[in-house]
Amino acid sequence: MSRVASVAGEPDRAAGSTGVATAAAPGLREVARRPGLIRWRERNLMIGGVLILAIVLVAVFAPAIAPRGAQETDYTARLESPNRDHPLGTDNLGRDILSRILHGTRIDLRVGAISVILPFLIGTLLGSLAGYYGGWIDTAIMRLVDVVQAFPFLILIIAIVAVLGPGLSNMYIAVALVAWVTYARLLRGEILVAKHREYVEAARAMGARDARVIGRHILPNVISSALVFAMADVILYIVLAASLSYLGLGARPPEPEWGAMITEGRTFLATAWWISAFPGLAIVLTGIAFSIFGDGLADALRPNRR
Repeated sequence: MSRVASVAGEPDRAAGSTGVATAAAPGLREVARRPGLIRWRERNLMIGGVLILAIVLVAVFAPAIAPRGAQETDYTARLESPNRDHPLGTDNLGRDILSRILHGTRIDLRVGAISVILPFLIGTLLGSLAGYYGGWIDTAIMRLVDVVQAFPFLILIIAIVAVLGPGLSNMYIAVALVAWVTYARLLRGEILVAKHREYVEAARAMGARDARVIGRHILPNVISSALVFAMADVILYIVLAASLSYLGLGARPPEPEWGAMITEGRTFLATAWWISAFPGLAIVLTGIAFSIFGDGLADALRPNRR
């Protein structure tokens, strides 16, 4: 009898063990795949970081690696196509395009950095206040956000710069007055959820002041999405500076800003395409570098990464 029971129980045990193995298999496969997935996510971060580092090094050492000065003219070499002496050609004043692009890297990186930092700080401050305190503070800040967003972004920037006067400094002011709303809305939504978490309640119970709770406990846990968004905004503002320069509201000649160089070459597009084409290519390559880095940063900061 026991023999029959034992024999009858063997298929059940086998089925049970098979069921355990089957249930465990997806988890094992997920673990086996995870290192490769993590490496793939980190690859974008590393590639983008290397590209951005290369661009920064070019900006820092531009005077040393540029074959000529940014404003150095040679009227005997006007509108020369790319050749051995001028690898990217010359413009209508005989200035070396390669040298001007290298020197312009400093200007455009500064444009991207300053244009992002100012609205990021303003948006972080106002979004934190609105999300944490709520009430009339939230209402006032959000109504201000609605007023700013009621106008098209580019049109409002152009209007402010036109009133203040052309130049990159006034562009920084215009961007700071307009672009903060995106960061404020983003962080407000994150803080509305985070302020009810247990670690925030514990910090309050220990007597931490509001400034410490926001700056020390909440922001480090919600700032990642805003940082990823800022990476994408860097190239947006470089393109914006180029657009304003094309309209005569950005960098003023003879500054070797990429957008101003494109504007200077529009008259000669039919005969000297390289004057505008190579600065435009520099903008594209910089945009690719920051886009790859932003994608990698988003993957690296994703909560379910592990």
